[in-house]
Amino acid sequence: MANSRRVSRVASLIKREVSQMLLNGIKDDRVGAGMVSITDVDLSGDLQHAKIFVSIYGTEEAREETMEGLRSSEAFVRKELGHRIRLRRTPEVTFLEDRSLERGDKMVHLLNEISQNRKTTEEVVDG
Repeated sequence: MANSRRVSRVASLIKREVSQMLLNGIKDDRVGAGMVSITDVDLSGDLQHAKIFVSIYGTEEAREETMEGLRSSEAFVRKELGHRIRLRRTPEVTFLEDRSLERGDKMVHLLNEISQNRKTTEEVVDG
């Protein structure tokens, strides 16, 4: 139990520090192509691997460009984390795109559409 709390605490620290780096640490222009926010950090139990999930707002092209920039900055981010967070060994960093927010928006849109269609159908039947 103590280990899972530690993993959770370190994952939160990584999320906070990488968020700061996104604001003013990563110099790759491609990272600024789309608005980026960290949605989750999945840290292995041995603290050796960190999957950083990011949500990117922008066109498909801007998202691809941003992901390229993030992937090319993984070594820099790992090195920076080593300076900012005191761990025996800094985890390997991998950026992954999280499209769950986009899928959620699409689902809400579809549900609203269904609701509108039902209202229209009911009005026609009742009218």
